[in-house]
Amino acid sequence: MAYKDLQDFIKDLEKKKELKRVGALLDPYLEIAEVTDRASKGYGPALLFTNVQGKKFPVLTNAFGSYERMHMALEVDSLDDVAQQITDFIEIEKPEGIVKKLKLLPKLSRMANIFPKVVTSKAPCQDVVLTGDDVDLSILPVLTTWPEDAGPFITLPLVVTKNPETGMRNVGMYRMQVFDRNTTGMHWHRHKGGAYHYHLAEQKGQRLEVAVALGPDPAVTYAATAPIPDEVDEFMFAGFLRQSPVELVKCKTVDIEVPANSQFVLEGYVEPHERRREGPFGDHTGYYSLADEYPVFHVTAITHRKDAVYPATLVGPPPMEDCYMGKATERIFLPIIKKQLPEVVDMNLPLEGVFHNYCFVSIDKRYPGQVRKVMYALWGLGQMMFTKIIIIVDKNVNVQNVSEVLWRVGNNVDPRRDLVILEGPLDALDHASPTAYYGGKLGIDATKKGPDENHFREWPSALRMDSEVKARVDSLWDKLDIPLPGVPKVPPKGRP
Repeated sequence: MAYKDLQDFIKDLEKKKELKRVGALLDPYLEIAEVTDRASKGYGPALLFTNVQGKKFPVLTNAFGSYERMHMALEVDSLDDVAQQITDFIEIEKPEGIVKKLKLLPKLSRMANIFPKVVTSKAPCQDVVLTGDDVDLSILPVLTTWPEDAGPFITLPLVVTKNPETGMRNVGMYRMQVFDRNTTGMHWHRHKGGAYHYHLAEQKGQRLEVAVALGPDPAVTYAATAPIPDEVDEFMFAGFLRQSPVELVKCKTVDIEVPANSQFVLEGYVEPHERRREGPFGDHTGYYSLADEYPVFHVTAITHRKDAVYPATLVGPPPMEDCYMGKATERIFLPIIKKQLPEVVDMNLPLEGVFHNYCFVSIDKRYPGQVRKVMYALWGLGQMMFTKIIIIVDKNVNVQNVSEVLWRVGNNVDPRRDLVILEGPLDALDHASPTAYYGGKLGIDATKKGPDENHFREWPSALRMDSEVKARVDSLWDKLDIPLPGVPKVPPKGRP
């Protein structure tokens, strides 16, 4: 059963001892962030701050900050379970024979339950409606997370817009700096769907209506971060994840629908050609993203639940909560990549790479030039275009183990032969490139080489213990009573 709302998810977290209620009086300026950072770095629980200085609403942080909580958010035992479900739908073929047709019925039935539906009854997110002079963003316990941040930033917003030409909806997650009681920044990178809608509106000289939902159920929040194609509705994708339609309600002052179970909804508009200085902001790269000119969001209404909980995420040097959301994306979308590139065995976007700096890929290599073919193809797939460094290894390498990948790089790479350097689009937050949005990329071929790649020296075998000896020692291990201090924690291969 899908979570009814965020409160339902909080109850489940608490039941499974994945949440800690914090009753100490803490300031939304830096203090809550510092507590959350320590919890994130210590692989601690989700935190519900119930005594926020100067605010009446509690604050929830680190709700997605572990593999277990990501599994709970998507209601699966493993993120690969979602990947398998996607694979099943991708591989649907025209059935032949009554048995195959009957087996197809459950899949088609599930498809019928993924489309969002608009409710006409009063929605929880509209228990309280504030418009006109009553609009005041200061009622929200918006966090300031790092000392040099330009102000408080809303960090888990679902920003909903419509294409002014087609009416197609986009739901994205873009940080929002609170400027005053009724305006915020809108941090739209030029590559994103919301930015494209704004670009089209600017060309027409029109304002763009915007609605911002805070704290729907967890699957809907995750869907807003997912790199799905422009023609796929994020609320429909959320319905697929939660196996139940997302209920939407029409906003009070703009012609946009939002999740009815949201905690807060901000309604308003963005004017064409209006910009304001936004930032700096302590970002997921572990550095402050620089201040720049961004569009301004004017709030015309605030609606919220009577029992609203304000959701926030803290980003910074990994590991942080957003890393686990990134790992979910890696696993969930791997089947789509493998459909395009069948030689791909597994992929790892390591936490240290903050989504777009590193990508480790294992492939079933069969011919010369295949490694470069895979590199170029990956750089051409959607948001993979932002990946700065791609490392390709052979199929027997566990790319989920960073130490093993680096060991292979150190041993298998001849820098003169195995490095590919080119230029292309970069994430807006990349500060190393000499120009914004564009710079160099590196591909590293760490696979085994042979004569068909002009390597005529003998390639040695990697060390492996005899299997019978291993089995013998396994049977004796408990009797040996040798204490082991443990190793850095890595997800099992293919099942983070």
